[in-house]
Amino acid sequence: MIALGADGAPSDKTGHQMEQAAEIARTCHESYARTSLKLGPEAFRFDGGVEAIATRQNEKYFILRPEVIETYMYMWRFTHDPKYREWGWEAVQALEQHCRVEGGYSGVRDVYASTPNHDDVQQSFFLAETLK
Repeated sequence: MIALGADGAPSDKTGHQMEQAAEIARTCHESYARTSLKLGPEAFRFDGGVEAIATRQNEKYFILRPEVIETYMYMWRFTHDPKYREWGWEAVQALEQHCRVEGGYSGVRDVYASTPNHDDVQQSFFLAETLK
């Protein structure tokens, strides 16, 4: 949203906002990269010098939300930095490997587990938003 807000504004006024957007995107990527399944937890914290990890059991699930993957798409469109395409591809691979089930896709209960424990729910927003 920060990058979208900066779009079209004079470049001398958008640098800070685009840096902020890039740092938020990086933090979100770290939340994915630090899990066993390479999918982000529902919520994460900054505790004890370690950032972007879920510290409570009820925050370790992934329900196929679109926000982080969508962030990669927007950041790539605004910056054309190839890392955002790479991060998006990593997310697609993790979705295919860990969320694909016989009838579609399923969320997982613990992204830090070595193998997914599916919640057997394909959220309606997954097809409409995450896969766009």
